[in-house]
Amino acid sequence: METTTGALLASGSKMTSGEMRWNPTLICVPIMGDSVGEMLVDTGKAKASGADLVEIRLDCLKNFSPHEDLKTIIKHCPLPTLFTYRPKWEGGQYEGDEKERLDVLRLAMELGADYIDVELQVALEFNNSIRGKKPEKCRVIVSSHNYQCTPSAEDLGNLVATIQATGADIVKFATTALDITDVARVFQITVHSQVPVIALVMGERGLISRILCAKFGGYLTFGTLESGIVSAPGQPTIRDLLDLYNFRQLGPDTKVFGIIGKPVGHSKSPILYNEAFKSAGFDGVYVHLLVDDVAKFFQTYSSSDFAGFSCTIPHKEAAVKICNEVDQVAKSIGAVNCIMRRSDGELFGCNTDYVGAISAIEDGLRGRENGSGIVGSPLSGKLFVVIGAGGAGKALAYGAKEKGARVAIANRTYERAKELADIVGADALTLADLNNFHPEDGMILANTTSIGMQPKVDETPISKDVLKYYSLVFDAVYTPKVTRLLREAEESGASTVSGLEMFIGQAYEQYERFTGLPAPKELFRKTMANY
Repeated sequence: METTTGALLASGSKMTSGEMRWNPTLICVPIMGDSVGEMLVDTGKAKASGADLVEIRLDCLKNFSPHEDLKTIIKHCPLPTLFTYRPKWEGGQYEGDEKERLDVLRLAMELGADYIDVELQVALEFNNSIRGKKPEKCRVIVSSHNYQCTPSAEDLGNLVATIQATGADIVKFATTALDITDVARVFQITVHSQVPVIALVMGERGLISRILCAKFGGYLTFGTLESGIVSAPGQPTIRDLLDLYNFRQLGPDTKVFGIIGKPVGHSKSPILYNEAFKSAGFDGVYVHLLVDDVAKFFQTYSSSDFAGFSCTIPHKEAAVKICNEVDQVAKSIGAVNCIMRRSDGELFGCNTDYVGAISAIEDGLRGRENGSGIVGSPLSGKLFVVIGAGGAGKALAYGAKEKGARVAIANRTYERAKELADIVGADALTLADLNNFHPEDGMILANTTSIGMQPKVDETPISKDVLKYYSLVFDAVYTPKVTRLLREAEESGASTVSGLEMFIGQAYEQYERFTGLPAPKELFRKTMANY
């Protein structure tokens, strides 16, 4: 892509302040009940949830009497209405006669609909048929949906012009993200558009389009009443938009932060940082970023607005290569978990993983031994077994070695384990060997892999039989809070340290780097206690 977000933001944004919120982007809740009664109940829920309008999906109704049902919905709906009667050929459920479908939309308009949505394929014909008859209060949205990909910026620009030419009051297009960088082209169109535009990218890789449209001047976004009950792939809930992402407060100057990973949807980082941003009055938003190619991501999102990033599996090692500067510790570990964009646009990488994890493990050992006159680190002289040779494994092996521990690395493939062992001065073994590895009692075990993470919560990296040889077991996985490994370790008499401790510990330094403010440690703990 030739135009990066740096260029697209240079010309500024169209947004102005409203009395009730910082941005004018509306939140629309799709209403997809199969009866009018169910729909009206849901419109009440939408209003109570803080929605600005509702999209009535007429194609979801099982029995539909147009004149009577439209009058009932318009009369009793507590919010402005957008009527959509989506045919199967555009991703909806309607399979009947086209003339009847368009007649229903015309009728909705006459009876007092605030908006109607008409597909681009029939829009010219439809708009020609209503010339001079359209009520002043009703606005026609002309929409186009691409369920295969996101076209080039040039093709998107041509699409907007084509939609405008039909006489649309509002332009809407939805594309599909094959890569998160596809979304940048949609932001480029949105921020430069001279007409109201709804521009969204479907799928998990397109999630940021539904949140950051408030920053780039989108007309509206969609938020569902319940998780999973969506009218298009990748829609967040209205609760997440308002409470998790602080959607109303996002504006053209909002700085974007996020967690880069694959998978990434399980991460609790947005909960932690957005709550802290809100509490401090800091104009930032923290989002999930499902990234396939780190280098491509940073090449595309090169604007200073994309200011700071946490980095997780599997990108921590690749992140070292894309940073202009890497601090000495991260260089020694060979993994970066925090990336900052400096004012000159260069990327600085560091590693906060090992501090959070090692501190939590030391605290766990001190608690187990009641202090018992320990001078220096309680890790000193202990045999510290690390499962995994990725970024987090490197961080813990490095940190344990720094504290005077003897280290062993266990990995699925021996070669990876040996490679890391040679770097830090450790022993290497395979994961299979681990079940027969117990040279002494009182060892420390640290799982840094994703084994046992949701949804595969029944998995564990080591047999329960050998956990009796460990005095403390740490698991970097924090979804769920108590993994099978930790549960079985506790049953075997070992002390346990949850990945939540590492997660909170490593976040302190990242928050301070992101904001320039002291980390709200109590708030972090309180926030995570609720999840």
